[in-house]
Amino acid sequence: MAGGDDFYSRDRPENPQMPEDRPRGGGPAGGTAPVKVFVWWVVAAVIIVILWLVFFF
Repeated sequence: MAGGDDFYSRDRPENPQMPEDRPRGGGPAGGTAPVKVFVWWVVAAVIIVILWLVFFF
């Protein structure tokens, strides 16, 4: 039976590095992160208003 490195290197190309199809790093400049934060603030505000209406009216 082949050793660990020999077994896996047999079918690999000379340069096994591939470019990332989804690069890390936050996406394009000005991505969608501020929109997600805004949506969470709106959801929190709606929940607070509903709780305020339930408990005080």
